[in-house]
Amino acid sequence: MAKILLVEDEEALREVVTFNVQNAGHTIVGIDNANDALMLLEDFLPDLILLDIMLPGLKGDQFLTLIRANQKFVQIPVIIISAKSSEGDIVRILEAGADDYLTKPFSMKVLLAKIMVVLKRSRTDAAGALITYAGIAIDETKHKAFVAEQEIVLTNKEFQLLLLFIKHPSRVFTRSQLLTTIWGYDADVYTRTVDSHISTLRKKLGEAGQIIRSIPKIGYKAE
Repeated sequence: MAKILLVEDEEALREVVTFNVQNAGHTIVGIDNANDALMLLEDFLPDLILLDIMLPGLKGDQFLTLIRANQKFVQIPVIIISAKSSEGDIVRILEAGADDYLTKPFSMKVLLAKIMVVLKRSRTDAAGALITYAGIAIDETKHKAFVAEQEIVLTNKEFQLLLLFIKHPSRVFTRSQLLTTIWGYDADVYTRTVDSHISTLRKKLGEAGQIIRSIPKIGYKAE
């Protein structure tokens, strides 16, 4: 079971989500604004964050940007729950580092299913060991990556992408395969999200980022 932080200003929805998440066996803390949520993170380090976008004061996307820039919170998976439903809004938030997106109104069964999937993806095998390839080392247990023994800070999605490439060198992954494997999506509208994350990952890896090669009109591989 997991510790979950819910940031939602709509009281009725907050109560319904809290009730259902608790019934599923998780510990959940609900809060109505992102400013207080930032302070709460220091004491209540969650395994997952459920985040609304339209909040009073600090907006959800601003909150997401702040935690993705903080090494202490960068690996916490985030599921967006928002009334914003345009493709542009969804792509923008996913590119900003969200792990999943759920449009209001939504089914509690769907929310609980997404929570289980995201938590499963974010947890690593406790027996995991260092995986090395071309000067890159990955510690699955601690969710850390190193280049030339220097740690680099990656978001959860960037870490999963790098791990996938390192575990399967020379294998070509199409954008659709990466969407399905890492994001759980299979729609072409989100392929720009893959390219954006690959570009950012390469920059963070520095010269080592050259191992991630583009395969024109197909996808990417590590070589």
